[in-house]
Amino acid sequence: MKAQDVMTADPACCTPESTAREAARMMRDNDCGCVPVVEGGSKRVIGVVTDRDIACRCVAEGKGAETPVRELMTKDPQCCHPGDDIAAVEQTMMQAQVRRVPVVDAKGNCVGMIAQADLALNDKAANDSEIGRVVERISEPSGAARA
Repeated sequence: MKAQDVMTADPACCTPESTAREAARMMRDNDCGCVPVVEGGSKRVIGVVTDRDIACRCVAEGKGAETPVRELMTKDPQCCHPGDDIAAVEQTMMQAQVRRVPVVDAKGNCVGMIAQADLALNDKAANDSEIGRVVERISEPSGAARA
């Protein structure tokens, strides 16, 4: 099975100039917890902003709803390609400890998004044991959190 078989095609995207409020509304309106951040007219992925980024890097730091996404986003996210095997996407999620991976074309333009839930919902993508292993590895505390 390939990434294109389980991805959400053409996800909502924002730009670095979008505000935290706009990103949060996109998440609400599209029932998602992560929005790819793309450059201008292209859809080249330069980052991602998550609901957690908004909570931790904006609200918890006392920043307002008009804070630009560029101040909140995670830059240079791990991405995959439509033709990548699901096993490779799982490895990316485990190694980077992320729950969502943008799917990009050869030019780096956003064409989809794969979430941990997409793998769990698609019977053909992985069995329960594999999903459990992925969730466990993604959820391991980082070195800083363990100390």
